[in-house]
Amino acid sequence: MARKSIASESVETLDTRVLDGLIGYDIRRASLAVMAAFARNMAPLELGAATFTVLLLVSANPGVKASQLCILLDLHSSNLVGMIKQLGERGLIERRPHPGDERALGLYLTPHGEAFTAKAHDVALGSDIAASARLSVEERATLAGLLRKIYRD
Repeated sequence: MARKSIASESVETLDTRVLDGLIGYDIRRASLAVMAAFARNMAPLELGAATFTVLLLVSANPGVKASQLCILLDLHSSNLVGMIKQLGERGLIERRPHPGDERALGLYLTPHGEAFTAKAHDVALGSDIAASARLSVEERATLAGLLRKIYRD
């Protein structure tokens, strides 16, 4: 504990103006704050950010193929396979024949997975709102829109 207060004291005296205008720095610092809050709030659900994202995407896109998720999320297939296996073992997700491609399997939430994902979504939304409490509703919407302009084509 003493170490943290010593570090805080020494940080407070640093001139950080050199970082002003570096959007990457600001995005990274904001991301760290938001993701730390997310991790704290999701800990009781034993859910990480990537796994949560997969659950939401499967919820919104029943029958989605794992290959589609890999491309969208820039994940290696081996990482996604492990995630899907873990979600299956928890009774949250299942594989069934893909409706449009008889050679592929689609991913679907189980009834338990649907309820769990809805609860996790509520927790994540509350976490986001708390982490961005200094922003008005309008500022949050503007920030989200601007960030999407950076990463979407």
